Amino acid sequence: MTRLKFNKIIFFSLLFFPAGLIYGQNKISARATVDKNKILIGDRLNLFLEATYPQGNAIIFFKVDSIPHFVIIDSTKTDTSKTAGKITLKRQFLLTSFDSGRRVIPPFILNKKIKTDSVPVTVMFSDFDPSKDYHDIKDIVELPPVKDRNWWLLPAVISVLVVVAMAWLLWQRKSQNVIAEIPKIDAYKEAMQQLQQAERNTGSPKQFYSLLIDIFRLYVFRKKGILSLQETTDDLVVQLRQLNLEKELFGHLSQSLQLSDSVKFAKFIPSEQDNKMTFETIKRSIEEIERLIAK
Repeated sequence: MTRLKFNKIIFFSLLFFPAGLIYGQNKISARATVDKNKILIGDRLNLFLEATYPQGNAIIFFKVDSIPHFVIIDSTKTDTSKTAGKITLKRQFLLTSFDSGRRVIPPFILNKKIKTDSVPVTVMFSDFDPSKDYHDIKDIVELPPVKDRNWWLLPAVISVLVVVAMAWLLWQRKSQNVIAEIPKIDAYKEAMQQLQQAERNTGSPKQFYSLLIDIFRLYVFRKKGILSLQETTDDLVVQLRQLNLEKELFGHLSQSLQLSDSVKFAKFIPSEQDNKMTFETIKRSIEEIERLIAK
């Protein structure tokens, strides 16, 4: 190699090295992480989303409305920080899942080119302890029939009830008192009164959440004809789409209904913040439905 060629190589290396360094500094990055990759069904985990931009770039952040196989319980506001010519945005989501198996949180996309990696999470039931004794289901044990020595009690009770009923009918005919008709209470006012009582409820979380959801289910049945008292939460959410609630309020309502199932059926223990959020969501939903009806 001649000295002239060697000098050219050195010259072009020094010329393109700063350009490569500047490109690396201007690169947009995004990532998603969780604090644990294995949870018991109904347990919680934290999802962290982060995006880094060079200063001067147009800044957007992930829009997260729902995640397949997971329930979004809560989320923080987007936190923004600036360091060394870069802008970093971070947001944290509190998730749970009642869908057992190996699940994957899909990539989150900033634009058509920048996206995070997918995150695997295993949702499992409690481990079975083989060291403990196995208790099989016992067969039905037939008991010998018991002779009814007090056979005369049933006819005697029936006779007494007949006499009491006849006496009551005679008294009703002779009575001159006019029974005032009980005024009908509006479904909305009744729901608000029941919510006030529920707010002072000091029972177990299961009783509190059951009471809140029953109040909501009865209200939408009486006001909108949505028969939901025997429906599952998923079926109820599908029916509630026809109410045209505000998107954010509908999302909070769906989460509150699913959280109620977690408390009632998965023995999930909610925080005080969960209780307040669920109560306010149910109340706001009833108020919004009433406002839409009044239009």
